[in-house]
Amino acid sequence: MSEHHLHIISFDIPFPADYGGVVDIYNRIRALSESGLKIHLHCFEYGRKRSEELSELCFSVRYYKRKTSKINLFSTLPYIVVSRQNDELIDNLLLDDFPVLMEGIHSTFYISDKRLQGRKLIVRSHNIEHEYYHHLSKIETNLFKKWYFKSEASKLKKYELVLKNASTIAAISPDDSLYIKNNYNNGFYLPAFHGNDEVKCLPGRGTYALYHGNLSVGENNSAALFLIRVFSKIECQLIIAGNNPSAELMALASNYKNIQIAINPRVDEMQQLIQNAQVNILPTFQSTGIKLKLINALFNGRFCIVNPPMIKNTGLESLCLIKDTESDMRSALEEIFKKEFSIADIEKRNEVLLKDFDNKVNAQRLIEALGF
Repeated sequence: MSEHHLHIISFDIPFPADYGGVVDIYNRIRALSESGLKIHLHCFEYGRKRSEELSELCFSVRYYKRKTSKINLFSTLPYIVVSRQNDELIDNLLLDDFPVLMEGIHSTFYISDKRLQGRKLIVRSHNIEHEYYHHLSKIETNLFKKWYFKSEASKLKKYELVLKNASTIAAISPDDSLYIKNNYNNGFYLPAFHGNDEVKCLPGRGTYALYHGNLSVGENNSAALFLIRVFSKIECQLIIAGNNPSAELMALASNYKNIQIAINPRVDEMQQLIQNAQVNILPTFQSTGIKLKLINALFNGRFCIVNPPMIKNTGLESLCLIKDTESDMRSALEEIFKKEFSIADIEKRNEVLLKDFDNKVNAQRLIEALGF
């Protein structure tokens, strides 16, 4: 294994692992490196700092400036793809014949390049991106962003055909895997990688409910606003934690004594919030992919309430209370705050989570797909 090398093209610098996409990438790198693979990491940078941590994990790390000029918005290719075109990257890939793992459709600009013909090219699908961007366009209120998301969704749907050039596609969820198999016949399900090597749930009882996520993302902002409506009519305490909350969210939360916003918590602070909560409550209105925050909450937190789009076909249904409406969530919350999280609950988490979401096992599945 120590003689095997792999190129990984990451759409962002994956450390610190502080939002969904890079959590999956960073922990995949960590698991593959611990399995003996020599990783040649290629990162696009556009705001995040270069990382010594990555240099310690990888055989080599190279950085490329993302081309964020607005002129790329008018390309026939999706902006998330064309902005990651870089001549230096393809030159570096051509220095050897190692397999290439492309993180997300974002990183596939060179997947059709004739110079890579004959190479093993694996795409890690983080979402069915055109569906994801279509949903973003529906919930966005800013007119420019709405136009951008709608335009990007249309471009991504056409561009997605390049996935036929992949040797195989590693889908992050069972539903995405089914879509890829039906459309491209060259995919398999590879569960999300995450930062948990063991279940660390605490028995007992907490005093608050927690919603967490990157609050600058429209989907998460919508979920947080929804939860304020839920908690506005009950006395249970809610903490909403995440980066860059909107002015709208801050203003609405300020009207209720039982609702607090934890702004830009550090990774360790977020983990403490997750672990000490009585319940992690995680609605979503976007069902593509799988939410890393759900996996993290189940490995570290007590009770978990979700709505159907968050949990559908994840294999994690037995670990959550599934509620769809505001009134159903209120009723569930009032009952949950009376309960103790037990040792038996923790044992069930171990049984279910370590079946599909063991990073070491999933690293071996990927290594086999690479042909090593």
